[in-house]
Amino acid sequence: MGLDVRTIMVMFAMLSFMFFCLFELAGLRVGRIRGVRQWAVANLCIGLGFSLAYFFGRTTPGHDWAVVFGVTLIATGACLQLTGIQAFKEQPTYWRLVVLFIGIIFCQSVWFNVIHPDFHVRASVNSFLFFFIYAACTRVLLVKTEASLRVSYWFTGASFAMLAVLLVARGVVIMRSPDESIGLHVNTAINTLPFIICCLLQFCIAFGLLLMLNHRLIADVYQVASRDALTGTLNRRRIEEDALRLRARCMRTGESLAIMMIDIDFFKSINDRYGHPAGDKVLCCLAEIAQKSIRPDDYFARYGGEEFCMLLTATTENEALELAERLRLAFAQFTLALGKERLNVTVSIGVADSRDIGLEFADLVKAADQALYRAKQNGRNQVVAYSSMRVDDTF
Repeated sequence: MGLDVRTIMVMFAMLSFMFFCLFELAGLRVGRIRGVRQWAVANLCIGLGFSLAYFFGRTTPGHDWAVVFGVTLIATGACLQLTGIQAFKEQPTYWRLVVLFIGIIFCQSVWFNVIHPDFHVRASVNSFLFFFIYAACTRVLLVKTEASLRVSYWFTGASFAMLAVLLVARGVVIMRSPDESIGLHVNTAINTLPFIICCLLQFCIAFGLLLMLNHRLIADVYQVASRDALTGTLNRRRIEEDALRLRARCMRTGESLAIMMIDIDFFKSINDRYGHPAGDKVLCCLAEIAQKSIRPDDYFARYGGEEFCMLLTATTENEALELAERLRLAFAQFTLALGKERLNVTVSIGVADSRDIGLEFADLVKAADQALYRAKQNGRNQVVAYSSMRVDDTF
């Protein structure tokens, strides 16, 4: 069954307009995620470009200029796909190179289509130029990334890679073909087969971009759900999940796991005297000081109310004691300004590790809580280790 090139291009243009509407609607809902609106405009440009370049017949007045502007719009759409991906990944965009590429496409299209018509050279040069922009898209996507985004990145990148290879192959074939077989509306395998594959690959690219967006939204929702809204630290649910993963790792490697339970001294009196906004500031200050003190591999969470929990990987109780003492001193030296008053707040900390307690998170929390309670009993503003508390109880 024969396929008409113009029909294929009109269908592809309609498909691009549908993707424009889809990305535009998505862009209204994704909030701070960048790049989606650029993908929407990219599909609009590609749809308009194919309409101009292929919908008008060669005998239509102004056809040559329609091809010029159509190819330029398609190039603009391809560049917007690239810049949208860079924005989505929060990478810098080199707009000067983008404008230069679009300018080269426009100038060579004018020269080989209007001033000095040469279909062979124009089609070949366009194929090779578009190869570079799609190869750049491939390079940006086929990189190491977090597991939640890897499948969508690599699927989209592979689609761009196949499109780039298709354009190179088409450029080579055109260079070796006679003039009468490469007209825009000539129904030969040189035109129909690449256009059909191109349509399918653009569909895959749009699907891949939507998949990237979907995975990012899921990751953002999980991030919000796992964070304490006030302090920005991990919440209790998240640190319990991380503790399960760390337990498995420690069982495999034999590493010890230390825990701190941190409580703000006289926090209720702070709320009663200065109000809850002041109490919130104290919580945020503690979270900020603590997060500056821990290593990247450690975990810090608001466990409940004014109590915080810190998990320290590959750390013994003595090492955790040293860190806890530094944290206690740092917080004791901090002064919070509340209007004309200056507020000094202290913390009490209980420390335990897995060598005597075991790797069960509930047992670690219970031991560290007992040490914390002993620190409160002993006068607050101090650090108590669970092992030292057990030694004291034997005498």
